[in-house]
Amino acid sequence: MTYKLPFLKTFDAPVKVLFTGYLTAVALGYFFALIQILFTHGMADGKFGLSVDDIVYSYYGNRSGTVLETKLNGSMKDKAIENERFKMIQWARDGAEESDYVSIGVKKIIDNKCVMCHNEGASGIPDFTKFENVKELTHQDEGATFASLTRVSHIHLFGISFIFMFVGLIFSFSETSTVKYKCIAIGMPYIFLVVDILSWWLTKLNPIFAWLVIFAGGGMAIAFGFMLLISLLEMWFYNKVFINAAGERYIQWSVYIESQLKKLDCETTRCFVNKLAYFSKKGAIFIWKQGLVRGFYFIKSFKKNK
Repeated sequence: MTYKLPFLKTFDAPVKVLFTGYLTAVALGYFFALIQILFTHGMADGKFGLSVDDIVYSYYGNRSGTVLETKLNGSMKDKAIENERFKMIQWARDGAEESDYVSIGVKKIIDNKCVMCHNEGASGIPDFTKFENVKELTHQDEGATFASLTRVSHIHLFGISFIFMFVGLIFSFSETSTVKYKCIAIGMPYIFLVVDILSWWLTKLNPIFAWLVIFAGGGMAIAFGFMLLISLLEMWFYNKVFINAAGERYIQWSVYIESQLKKLDCETTRCFVNKLAYFSKKGAIFIWKQGLVRGFYFIKSFKKNK
């Protein structure tokens, strides 16, 4: 016997309030996460706003300079005035000697401008009260470390998966789509999430994959926004949005999309999905091969440097 789920419009008011509160809180969290990205990764190239260069500098690194220089010209640009940044960058380029660290005033600048955040009590960022931690930043900027990528990857996979599980669960009670399209909408965020995490690692090996980071992140946001909007509309505005003036229900949006696809010489949606799957497979094979080739040369060069 097939079990039929209730629809969002049929739930009692307390359940609707519960679902709405969760979706609203998660949406705000998502919004502030985007702002946080703008103030961290979005300032990697020294200009406000997320760009491909920001992604490259964050994961692959700016190989033309040191980590200290990249930070001072990027996300930390507003933490020190121009002549202070110039003095620290020049010190790093001249060899970052400990004797010069004090004599030319770099230590004083760091104590006044940096130690307030970079201290012993801070977590996740280096302690600048110790010279060796400052010295570490005067090496070539190679972007995110494998240790940091591992830490951030598992946090995102666990945390965001839980968020989309509950958002998808609420959306599963919607009725303005067929089961097939609901499955696609619920599954897409997980696909984009995995691609997003993998794209960080691929960009670490080759900057060409920075575009994949933006694509995956954008796809995940669109999928989230779609499920959120449909769920809220069906809970509170069903009769105003999905019912016409004669009291009849509008055609399901997924049925409408399928009818439009037929006009594009796709007799069924399966034809379109098969074509999409074919190109996705080709793209995945290309990415996999590039990752293997670039990864092999990266590991080989890394061992040589060791």
